[in-house]
Amino acid sequence: MQLISITGSEFEAMATTETCVDLGLARWLAAAAEGDMNACFDLGVAYSIGSNGAECDLIEAHKWFNLAAARGHDEAANCRADISDDMTAREIAEAQRRARQWLAQERLRAA
Repeated sequence: MQLISITGSEFEAMATTETCVDLGLARWLAAAAEGDMNACFDLGVAYSIGSNGAECDLIEAHKWFNLAAARGHDEAANCRADISDDMTAREIAEAQRRARQWLAQERLRAA
């Protein structure tokens, strides 16, 4: 989201900050689509705490930590376990479903 400058530099600064944040998240998503385990981990962190343009969403965070762990990121499995303590069984099942869906789409992109 980009804010439009109407009255001066304060709004321009906010627009620049929001655009940079959104671009960071977009870069991580693009890198994750290429199989980058660090980008998956960074997405998990962003969704777990609600930063870099991502709202706090433990299901999405779990999904990204799961994908990072599957790609070999050592810390991701620990982070996934930590946030699992704050999730219901249904939320964890949804996160796992989303991770499987991401992997299936990734295979289709590669083909």
